[in-house]
Amino acid sequence: MSYPGREPLTFVVEEVERKTRLPPGGRTRLLIGGQAVIEGVMMRSPQWTSTAVRRPDGAIRALTEPHASLLLHFRWLRVPVVRGCVALYESLTIGIKALLLSASLASGAQASLTGRQVAATVSVGVGVALGLFFVLPAAVIRSLDVYFPSVFASNLVEGALRVLILLGYLVGIGRLPDVARVFAYHGAEHKAVNAYEAGAPLQAEAARGFSRFHVRCGTSFLLIVMIIAIVVFSFLGRPPLALRLVSRIALLPLVAGLSYELIRAAARVPWLRPVVVPGLWLQRLTTQEPDERQLEVAVRALREVLERDDASPSSGPSPEALS
Repeated sequence: MSYPGREPLTFVVEEVERKTRLPPGGRTRLLIGGQAVIEGVMMRSPQWTSTAVRRPDGAIRALTEPHASLLLHFRWLRVPVVRGCVALYESLTIGIKALLLSASLASGAQASLTGRQVAATVSVGVGVALGLFFVLPAAVIRSLDVYFPSVFASNLVEGALRVLILLGYLVGIGRLPDVARVFAYHGAEHKAVNAYEAGAPLQAEAARGFSRFHVRCGTSFLLIVMIIAIVVFSFLGRPPLALRLVSRIALLPLVAGLSYELIRAAARVPWLRPVVVPGLWLQRLTTQEPDERQLEVAVRALREVLERDDASPSSGPSPEALS
């Protein structure tokens, strides 16, 4: 199994720190992130995002715009753990904005999203995720605490229940036809980035032969968050239910930041690679083999950001370079 590719949670920080040199000519390989959206793919380079969507008439519509990461402008945010929280926040906001935009493009509508609309959608999404994957397991296990011999055993079972809920959720939504198509676009996004990382031509037929899995996909990140949470929450003892729920939510940024650092370390330290293997297994639920038309959309989004970054100054985003 191959391990190429980059994932939205890690590429921004790494692009600030370094660029990987490619022979010949000293050209640089940008670190690209991405996300499947409705009938399309969002790709993100250090300075640009592009959302490409297959419209009802069969044409591909791509909307490309610059973005300015906080990590590019505030060095103090790049410290370990904190940078993971910032990258996660930016990935959520950009990803949900791209998802809402794709819904408009796929339906042929022209809707402009306000910052308030994006913030509201992010808040609802985060609230549902917290309730389903953290509050519910904590409440259930707290009611059964007397049956566990130790704090670690209690948290281990809580973590196992959290993972089971995640698996059930993914299996359930994967049976929906519309979600299955999003999962196929997820596979297309991975294949396109893997092809670029390998130096292959940016064409759908070339991308088809690459893996639909990413070592640092967001799916892998979510699973590692749940594993790290078992360790972190074990230090909290057995507080009352209300305090237990509040502590779970309050410490989630710390858990996310630690998970981010573990993923980055696994990419550099070979003996840590087994840590991300369960995430690759989990991607069998969140990705499907794409067809040629879906690969064309992913490649189009990738080309858009690469062309913009090639034409942009390397010092940072260009706010006036709108498209």
